[in-house]
Amino acid sequence: MTTAVRTPAPRPKTPPAAPGKPPARLRAWVTRAPLLPALVFLIIVTQLPMVATLIISFLDWNALYPEARSFGGFGNYSEVLTDPDLRESVFTTILLTVVVVLASLVLGLLIALLLDRSFKGRGIVRTMLIAPFLVVPVAAALLWKHVLYNPEYGLFNGALNWLFGDSAPQPDWIADMPLGAVQISLIWQWTPFMMLILLAGLQSRPAEAIEAARIDGAGAWQIFRFITLPHLRRYLELGALLGTVYIVQNFDAVFTLTSGGLGTANLPYTIYQTFYQGHEYGVASAAGVLVVIGSLIIATVALRVVSSLFREEGYAS
Repeated sequence: MTTAVRTPAPRPKTPPAAPGKPPARLRAWVTRAPLLPALVFLIIVTQLPMVATLIISFLDWNALYPEARSFGGFGNYSEVLTDPDLRESVFTTILLTVVVVLASLVLGLLIALLLDRSFKGRGIVRTMLIAPFLVVPVAAALLWKHVLYNPEYGLFNGALNWLFGDSAPQPDWIADMPLGAVQISLIWQWTPFMMLILLAGLQSRPAEAIEAARIDGAGAWQIFRFITLPHLRRYLELGALLGTVYIVQNFDAVFTLTSGGLGTANLPYTIYQTFYQGHEYGVASAAGVLVVIGSLIIATVALRVVSSLFREEGYAS
């Protein structure tokens, strides 16, 4: 019994370049050459500091005792995960992030529903509502600290005095509700961002489905519950994930309003204290690496949500 031996099919030859033209690979490198300086600059600015931070995170390094610097392995990471102050800052960070993101989403949705209607001066109102998100974070925190929260000349206590007279209470807002003061300032700043995302989602709703629901007798609440809210699910997820990525890393509001006191020290501020005040370079670097890993996980989920959102929009169109 004989078996037929198959000979592999010959590979197609790459067509030679036309006379006077460089090869395709050379043309590709020539096309990418102008981008190489930007790529090198990006690697130097972003990746090299990260590599240095990763290396330092494995060192037992206190700046006050530079001669005692040694390799500590995963000891810094163990200290970060077991230190009570760092654990408390993690809890504060989670509480701060959850409250700010949820409140910003709810307020942003309400404002987006209002701005989705046609009325005179809608463009001016939109511009005014977006303005808080465009304010520099440190300037926004200083605005809340000195213009609004100040117990002597702040607008909040001035409004209470105007409404209730000399008998009006004059609370020290930051001292009485420190974490709430930070949360309110961040909600004010991030609500416009959520509003923009959700307004884009509202304006991409299928008009035919809404019109058909109205013809069938559906009310405003039924349209919102069964059409608008399911359509906004991806936009709500996107806003929550992007807001979480940025608010977890927030440092400006905590540093400016409370200087990390009164139980408001979140993880970025605790890392700042560990590095600049405790001079524990290894422990601070390990905490920073853990924050980066957590942020990368959240960012990966956010990118998947964005890509799935674009795919759904492409199928819908």
